[in-house]
Amino acid sequence: MNRRKQKKLTHRLVWAASVGDTYTVRTVLRSGIDPELPEADGTTALYAASVHGAASTVRVLLRAGARPDTESNDVTEGTPLCAAAAWGHLATVRALLDHGADPNLREDHGTGNSPLWWARNGAPGPHTETEAALLAAGATDDESVGNRA
Repeated sequence: MNRRKQKKLTHRLVWAASVGDTYTVRTVLRSGIDPELPEADGTTALYAASVHGAASTVRVLLRAGARPDTESNDVTEGTPLCAAAAWGHLATVRALLDHGADPNLREDHGTGNSPLWWARNGAPGPHTETEAALLAAGATDDESVGNRA
């Protein structure tokens, strides 16, 4: 696949994931595009689906090979689990954990906030059911490091 086609398909995949269009996500994935490829701004399809709580789309992407702990490279984004936890998307959090997401992986390449911190402090926060799911999955209660913003 040439680079131009790859770029167009990646854009289409991230867009479809961000709006929870699982049908289009499946269609684009059948073209052979790597679900790990980010858009030019660094956003991955899995992050886009996770931040919007599109649990069925998240499951499709994970089954297609998207890694649950891949961090989007844009400075305003982080890990899929942190994104889902911040907004209290419980079904998405569970899907990510079921596929091996690390409940203790901090965003910003390990220096930022944890999923548990986001569940407690996200918008419109706190998300007690999400917090409970993370704790049940082994999230630690150590909030001594990380950003507080």
